[in-house]
Amino acid sequence: MAVPEDLAALSSKELHDRAVKLAVRRADVKYLWQLLKRIPAAEAAAGKVGESEADIKYVLPLIDDYLHAGEGEVAEQLRPFYLEYLAEHSG
Repeated sequence: MAVPEDLAALSSKELHDRAVKLAVRRADVKYLWQLLKRIPAAEAAAGKVGESEADIKYVLPLIDDYLHAGEGEVAEQLRPFYLEYLAEHSG
């Protein structure tokens, strides 16, 4: 999928914020749930293996991770997911 240059130029934090805001505005629970499911793998890829293992076992840490998924290396790992969603659904 081609990603518009204006989106590709954004930071991962900006992509996270825009994608989540758009999903909330659209009441896109499916996207938000997919994001929650991807966070443990992104944490593992970012070197936070202990956190990813704990997240698989507990729901509340997933919600906390959701709130911080736009920060640091985790955001970088989720960047393609944010770009894809915004490219598909941004007007």
